[in-house]
Amino acid sequence: MDKKQKFYITTAIVYTSAKPHIGNCYDVVVSDAYARFKRYEGFDVFFMTGTDEHGEKIEKKAKEQNVSCKDYVDNIANEIKTIWDSLNTSYNKFMRTTDQDHIEQVQNIFKKLYDQGDIYKGTYEGSYCTPCESFFTDSQLIDGKCPDCGREVYKMSEEAYFFKMSKYANKLIKHFEENGEFILPISRKNEMINNFLKPGLKDLCVSRSSFKWGIPVSFDEKHVVYVWLDALTNYITGIGYNANKGRDGSSDLYKKYWPADVHIIGKDIVRFHSIYWPIFLMALGEELPKKIFGHPWLLSAPDKEQNSDEGIKMSKSRGNVLYPDTLINIFGVDGVRFFLLHEMPYDNDGLISLDLVCEKYNSELANVLGNLVQRTIAMVNKYNNGIVENTNSFTEEEKIIDLDLQNTIKKCIEKNITLMEEYKVANSFDAIFDICKRANKYIDETFPWIVAKDPNKKDRLNTILYNLVEAIVIVASLLNSYLPQTSDTILNELNINIIPFIKIKNYEFGKIQKVKINENPQILFQRKDIKEINV
Repeated sequence: MDKKQKFYITTAIVYTSAKPHIGNCYDVVVSDAYARFKRYEGFDVFFMTGTDEHGEKIEKKAKEQNVSCKDYVDNIANEIKTIWDSLNTSYNKFMRTTDQDHIEQVQNIFKKLYDQGDIYKGTYEGSYCTPCESFFTDSQLIDGKCPDCGREVYKMSEEAYFFKMSKYANKLIKHFEENGEFILPISRKNEMINNFLKPGLKDLCVSRSSFKWGIPVSFDEKHVVYVWLDALTNYITGIGYNANKGRDGSSDLYKKYWPADVHIIGKDIVRFHSIYWPIFLMALGEELPKKIFGHPWLLSAPDKEQNSDEGIKMSKSRGNVLYPDTLINIFGVDGVRFFLLHEMPYDNDGLISLDLVCEKYNSELANVLGNLVQRTIAMVNKYNNGIVENTNSFTEEEKIIDLDLQNTIKKCIEKNITLMEEYKVANSFDAIFDICKRANKYIDETFPWIVAKDPNKKDRLNTILYNLVEAIVIVASLLNSYLPQTSDTILNELNINIIPFIKIKNYEFGKIQKVKINENPQILFQRKDIKEINV
């Protein structure tokens, strides 16, 4: 790639109402894996994440703790950033909706949309859910409660500004029809069209006047800008969009990276990102993001006594919340990243519990990956004085075994890359572990401990050990997007550099130069006993 193509990726910004649990961390970890993968491919990547910091819920929580709203969100935002850093995420910018440049541009955006007739003043009457910060009609309620979270709603009447959503509905439907993979998985696109667009869009409330913690409407300070017009616009304000001057007058960063290549978000906010956000952009005359990926949820696995396969949302009241720092302290950062990336299906909810994390850590990381690396390094040091050298020695029968290993690796590389491009990260991860499993099988097929006893088979021993090390270097290179610390550790132990993407994509075997590996490698993943883990 002579001139680097750009790739702009974002997470949903996290609401600063409380410390995030492990389910809230999937967004940023999977986005980090994609950002690292695109950098590995050779793209110029900008990866943005951050926090959503306004709203009635924040105002109430700050009052309960007898602190200012700003002090409250500063504390939570700092905690979120610390957790993101502890998960080894490589974001380029951590933006906050209390950043002054964001505040100014949200006010400019609101005024621009008002001046061009897309926003008007009216009165809202209906039901409101404070935790979800959402309004609902009576027909949308389920048993008189919020259809999203099941909590109590309250009736309210309030002066507010509204956005004319229906004005752009047909244009958005056309965009959906012409861009088949605008929303992934495809099932989420069908849901948006059938459940929201075709029945007709209601005008959207975009301001509130019953609380103060928000961005003031510049020309009517009785009102603050309501959540979605504030939160969603972060994707453009965070890279320097200027509402008054348009694209040409915006920052070089904005002109370079917008439109976003992908917004990675939870399935619960697909509606806001695939309907409200594109319509706001249409009204502003800006390009739409290329793709919206609505991933499933990570739910708490049911207790064995429950006789159910259904996961349960994490909540303090249920006592089923797992926090990332707790898991990192037990399993390490890559142990946690592994579980999040490997155990979350493409379009179905994933399950997590301490038992499940421990089980997968032992069975996959310790037994498959760790075992392969430790066995191989130990044999190279024991039988070959730490020297890795390809002597291309094999009989016709041995050649068949070696070629089968190489062909399996080639297929797995291709599968890994293809599946990552399709946002099927868990499946792409499987392809890497398929290489590990095949390499472990290769050890059992070639019996290097027996070959080492025959001085006449020294060249064959070199070849076997070389093939194993080569497989591990390929694994470590592919792993760098998912488990960067583990990848770096393996490559450092082997004294071999990561294989560039251009070479790994069309891999030619036998090109690693003679090298001496480290004598005392560290154990990558020490097995855990669930009975000894205290939380």
